[in-house]
Amino acid sequence: MVHLCLSQSSADLEGILALQRENLLPALSEEEKAEQGFVTITHTMEQLERMQAIASHVIAKENEQVVGYILAMTLESRTVVPMMATLFDNFEKLQVAGKKVTSYQPMIVGQVCIGKSQRSAGLFEKLYGAYKAQYASTFDFVITSIALSNYRSMSAHQRIGFQFIHRFEDSIQPWSIVFWDWNSNFPQQT
Repeated sequence: MVHLCLSQSSADLEGILALQRENLLPALSEEEKAEQGFVTITHTMEQLERMQAIASHVIAKENEQVVGYILAMTLESRTVVPMMATLFDNFEKLQVAGKKVTSYQPMIVGQVCIGKSQRSAGLFEKLYGAYKAQYASTFDFVITSIALSNYRSMSAHQRIGFQFIHRFEDSIQPWSIVFWDWNSNFPQQT
């Protein structure tokens, strides 16, 4: 039985790192990348601890093993993961409803991953539901970037209500910035 909770312990963070390693680009075949999606950034225990000290991650566990997660970041987390610097730099320029992203209180998805045994079982939607329940009263919306080549992730995010707002490239690949208006406070983005 899978249950959702907030990350609390070092064991939770180690479970996130183990699941992350299984789904990193270099660990997957081209077929797996295309069909199942992937994660691109390798985090350290220290980074996850620093992020968790600001906002806990939402995780799914089965028999105490992490089988899914959404990493929580805020504007305060900006310097924790250097690989995400370009995303945060874009927040200085991007606007939602006529105001810079940085003028709001956005929750930033640092990474989302569902274990192979849980895919197509609705866990993605459940994790995001728990993420929204935890943070929607404190944050204006959620925003993240998705590799344009990660078709499964793009489709899943669009299915639950994320909207495209910007495209950028970094030294790795092209990305799409998407946001989800948790509280229906903003007009539809074009």
